[in-house]
Amino acid sequence: MSDVAGPSTTDLIEQLRAQLAQAVDLVRQHEATIAALSVELDETNHGVVALYAELDDNAIRLREVSDLKSRFLSYMSHEFRTPLGSILSIARLLLAQMDGPLTAEQRTQVTFINTSASELTEMVNDLLDLAKVEAGRITISPAWFDMVDLFAALRGMFKPILASTDVSLVFEEPHGVPAIFTDDRKLSQILRNFISNALKFTTRGEVRVTATFEAGDRVRFSVSDTGIGIPPEHLPALFQDYAQVDSSLQKRLRGTGLGLSLSKKLAVMLGGDVMVTSQVGQGSTFSVVVPSRIPGHEPSHAPRAPRDQAGNDVR
Repeated sequence: MSDVAGPSTTDLIEQLRAQLAQAVDLVRQHEATIAALSVELDETNHGVVALYAELDDNAIRLREVSDLKSRFLSYMSHEFRTPLGSILSIARLLLAQMDGPLTAEQRTQVTFINTSASELTEMVNDLLDLAKVEAGRITISPAWFDMVDLFAALRGMFKPILASTDVSLVFEEPHGVPAIFTDDRKLSQILRNFISNALKFTTRGEVRVTATFEAGDRVRFSVSDTGIGIPPEHLPALFQDYAQVDSSLQKRLRGTGLGLSLSKKLAVMLGGDVMVTSQVGQGSTFSVVVPSRIPGHEPSHAPRAPRDQAGNDVR
């Protein structure tokens, strides 16, 4: 039986050298790849840094432009307010017939002047408030307050300006709604916008204001009307700046379309949101839902006992 000779030591060494050479080549290839990737990564990092710098510059410019716009709107709003105040004062004096009686035609014309000046004042106020919100210059001042007080103030505000006896403004008694801790002025401004729009677009029927306590410790304020209603295709954009409903009644009633946009921004500042449901020819319901305690603010004391419309404690 013959012995089979195995590989010699020299052959094994040569094989190892060849494998080592292959390994060295592979390492060098990986090093070259890593070096190329490193160069590419450095270039990418430089690009990202440059992009961030450009974004920062653009952000600064946008802030400057926004600040300039806010300053311009604020300045122009203040400039408009002085002559508008004078026009309104003179119109009211004439309507009060302080300097003598007016003919029927004169009363009609002065009433038109007074109405137009009031509408323009409302537009100016919306522009100024919107500019303040966008510039972050509106502060939240929360406090405990009762629904009865809020509704009484709104009722007294709108009672003198109800234009038609065909439309009634109804405030439902807010049963079961506790005192809430939020900025009542901002909330009142939202509801004033809702009520004002409802009265504008309701020629017959009623505008009803309600407050209900919901799950999650939230309060829903709703303003429902029996007005013209809003087509469904207009609802998604209704709370955007300058959004207006295209209708014959809308064309007769001027406005900037800023009231609802401002209401949404104020609602968000209060930790809530706004919403709308509507059916053409049957009316609309605008709602604002806010937490009973505004986030980020802690009350310093407990709320007082709730009261009824007569001012009596109900606990």
